[in-house]
Amino acid sequence: MTAEPAPGEQPAAAAPGGPEPLGPDSLTWKYFGDWRGVLLAPWAGAMQNMHPALGAGVAEHSRFFEERWQRLFRSLYPIGGVVYDGPRAVETARQVRGYHDTVRGMDRRGRPYHALDPDTFYWAHATFFMLTVLIADRFGPGLDEAAKRQLFDEHVRWYRLYGVSMRPVPESWEEFQAYWDRMAAEVLEDNQPTRDVLDIGRIARPPALSWLPERVWRVLRGPQARVTVWLTVGLFPPAVRERLGYRWSVRDERRLRLLGRVVRQAWRLVPPRRRYHPRARAGWDRVAGRRSAASPVVETPRRNLPPPEARDSPRHYSPRV
Repeated sequence: MTAEPAPGEQPAAAAPGGPEPLGPDSLTWKYFGDWRGVLLAPWAGAMQNMHPALGAGVAEHSRFFEERWQRLFRSLYPIGGVVYDGPRAVETARQVRGYHDTVRGMDRRGRPYHALDPDTFYWAHATFFMLTVLIADRFGPGLDEAAKRQLFDEHVRWYRLYGVSMRPVPESWEEFQAYWDRMAAEVLEDNQPTRDVLDIGRIARPPALSWLPERVWRVLRGPQARVTVWLTVGLFPPAVRERLGYRWSVRDERRLRLLGRVVRQAWRLVPPRRRYHPRARAGWDRVAGRRSAASPVVETPRRNLPPPEARDSPRHYSPRV
């Protein structure tokens, strides 16, 4: 695993001639760090966990379901950093890759798995790419085919930063669509980690709502869970919906498109800087001159850290904050 820099120490910049990080001219910068992506977090988690090896790794090595909100919000920092950290993005990517070094084993069917197997690692990245497409296409201005091809090319450049095998990466947007459809129809499985992602009827309050009385949250979380699962199901590929036993009607689709338009219009009222996660906002601030290029990267606040007994695990992003 790539060691974390000491406090105040600056991560290494990208080596000359190495993979080139994305910048503010990319569509990925425009959409990936957008807070609307949180709406798709259950979608991404379910799509990732349906991969047999990824689901097995989560089942046997992850504490995600014990601290859902904390894990979600802290993961946004290093994952977002691979896009927004500029010259430091290579170092961030190698750190993220390092968290997966020891995630290996044998699943319940006797199939060996390793989180850094190229097909497994790329699948997780593919879901982040498609999350970006969905944010822009379903909750943003929409994307034409040229924009989707641009996002595809950017996701390849982004993936290259991890320094893992490029073998599973499709050659074009058109080939990626065939890959995505094949994974949905032939590879993804209905398994317990996926069902656990979708079981949010008793989810705890988000840390940001700690001020909300627990009795009020208990009233709100039922409707919130139903809407969240409905939204997640609507964004699934049809083959995934069928495998998980969900139905999706023409009326559901119309409502989802209406929701997308409402979110898109409401988003225009949010100040541009507030539309982005702190790690993404720091990237935009850096290129705008509002933040020094020498400033330390923005890390997750302490409230999102893993439980104390897990903070020294090489599998966890746990900065010294």
